Amino acid sequence: MTMSEGEQQSEAWTIRRVITWATGDLKKRGASSARLDAELLLGKVLGIDRVGLLIDAERPLDRAELAAYRELHQRRRAGEPVAYLLGVREFYGRPFRVDPRVLIPRPDTEILVEVALARTRHLALSARVLDLCTGSGCVAISLACERPTSRVLGVDISDGALAVARENALRLGAVNAGFLRSDLFAGVPSGLRYDLITANPPYIPDEDVAALQIDIRGYEPHLALAGGPDGLVFTRRIVAGAPALLAAGGVLAMEVEAGKAGAVAELFTAAGFGGVSRHLDYGGHERVVSGVLP
Repeated sequence: MTMSEGEQQSEAWTIRRVITWATGDLKKRGASSARLDAELLLGKVLGIDRVGLLIDAERPLDRAELAAYRELHQRRRAGEPVAYLLGVREFYGRPFRVDPRVLIPRPDTEILVEVALARTRHLALSARVLDLCTGSGCVAISLACERPTSRVLGVDISDGALAVARENALRLGAVNAGFLRSDLFAGVPSGLRYDLITANPPYIPDEDVAALQIDIRGYEPHLALAGGPDGLVFTRRIVAGAPALLAAGGVLAMEVEAGKAGAVAELFTAAGFGGVSRHLDYGGHERVVSGVLP
């Protein structure tokens, strides 16, 4: 955001003008949601929502506000995700705190929650749930809040991710959700059987990570992205290990990479799961695979 001394004196940087300039600048750099990005970041600086920006469109920004916005805009221009700049991302109707320690929750992952709830509806009052690769806790906490009488354990290998998840659980009142450091099943207490296991593991093939958009590959944790040579290293471990921790009739539901649902469904069948189903995300891709342990 630059301007000559004459421009500063002759034309104020109003909300409308800043948004128009920032939108054009981000579009030049390939941003797919340039106007939304500009509005969200300016709203954060001014402490108002997008409706407020529209109502006060002709209000000039003072020097401090311009400086604060300029800093956020420059970081977004460099590729930093808007969710990290805002510090929050909505998921399943709730605001989750996010930062570079965790993967940013995606709308398509809400399908994992929907499938998990639908396939355990008969256990709504008593389910014991294990959420692997919990990250920000978005899946575990959503399940805990939707089913307040369930008992949910979220596990992750990252201490940083667990700190974020615990903060989210506290903020969102998920008193029935707990979190534990574990490499998948390795640290999960033995002797317990779960009615539901969910997982959104790393599933991007290692060689494909470098080709992801800059706001993903440059900022989100690679630990939560890279899934081995074919993207299925963690998926195989989860499908193979889940039967030992599931109760009879228990459900395993997993998010998968688009195009891999068929291969993952075969893993489910080979591991003894019945009722194996593939579920579409909002874009029409098969995004979740689920099955029941007989």
